[in-house]
Amino acid sequence: MIVVTTPTGQIGRQLLDRLLDAPDAGPLRVIVRDPARLAPAARDRVEVFQGSHSDPDVLGAACADADRVFWLVPPSPVTDSVAGHFRAFTEPLCEVIEARGVQRVVAVSTLGRKIAENAGQISASLAMDEQIMSTGVHYRALCPPFLMENLLGQAPSIRDSGVFRMPSDTPHVAHVLRTCATADIAATAARLLLADSWSGQEDVPLVGPDALTPEGMAEVVSQVLGRPVRMERVGIEDYRRALLGRGASEAVAQGMADMTRAIDEQGFYGAAAPSTPETAPTAFRQWCEEVLKPAVLG
Repeated sequence: MIVVTTPTGQIGRQLLDRLLDAPDAGPLRVIVRDPARLAPAARDRVEVFQGSHSDPDVLGAACADADRVFWLVPPSPVTDSVAGHFRAFTEPLCEVIEARGVQRVVAVSTLGRKIAENAGQISASLAMDEQIMSTGVHYRALCPPFLMENLLGQAPSIRDSGVFRMPSDTPHVAHVLRTCATADIAATAARLLLADSWSGQEDVPLVGPDALTPEGMAEVVSQVLGRPVRMERVGIEDYRRALLGRGASEAVAQGMADMTRAIDEQGFYGAAAPSTPETAPTAFRQWCEEVLKPAVLG
């Protein structure tokens, strides 16, 4: 029995599709706040538990007799503590692992273990891993760098102004920014959830094949769209204020600023992170052609 959290999110939705297509997946359960957001075909083939997976009762019921869990802590734009938000989800999971006999957990985390410091949401995610691993459960932490899908929110700006923006306080330094497509995270998660041959606790890096700077990413986007697109850097403090202006809490805005500064200064999403073609084969150009271009033109 596999339990899938965030089944309507970017990663969870693709994962659920893969599991539903797998002949050997077995029974599937999902935890979802709004079952109406599930595709009709999925609703007919999974057992639905409505609510949040931070709710111990909902999580406990969904994990009864389940041996595998896909875990992702959803972002909250208004929490008053980034670390507290992650703990509020992770503590019930740790209790359920011990009470329900869950054998394997596959979770979405991030690159940066033993490197990232004072990194906002990244530090909270890495602390989540440590908390789950303390239960002794067999664990795989999926560790991508910058998600290509982060650019989708800027599709209107790319279409209307030929610009996407990246926060940084080093405007004259061309740092490589490693990337990963969410489809590769979903594929790796599905493979692990469908296998019963792995044990222990390990990180699984998911680093795409490109070594592009943000300026280099803009060149690829320009080539794919057939028109000029440029990357514009925004100061981190300006970025923080913009998040506040869009309704983010002070804690979330500061966490995002801290995360961005850590990525900038500490380099764990940079050129030193080797690509992992077995887990993240999607090139940035391919993603632009298959995902970004339709979003911009649509």
